[in-house]
Amino acid sequence: MRIETLTYNVNWDRLRVGYSFFIPCIDCEKAKKIIYKTARKRKIQTVMRVVIEEGVRGIRIWRV
Repeated sequence: MRIETLTYNVNWDRLRVGYSFFIPCIDCEKAKKIIYKTARKRKIQTVMRVVIEEGVRGIRIWRV
């Protein structure tokens, strides 16, 4: 999955319900669309929130 010139390799098979991960980004709305499309292809439901963690803005993604 490519977000803002960086490629992220997410092991969706190991992402269990309740697990989450953080992706730093500037254009969070565009990144949300990319993440949603990628998860949808794999039939995985996610919840995403724009957050600031340790001073870095990004998206926290949970599998539900």
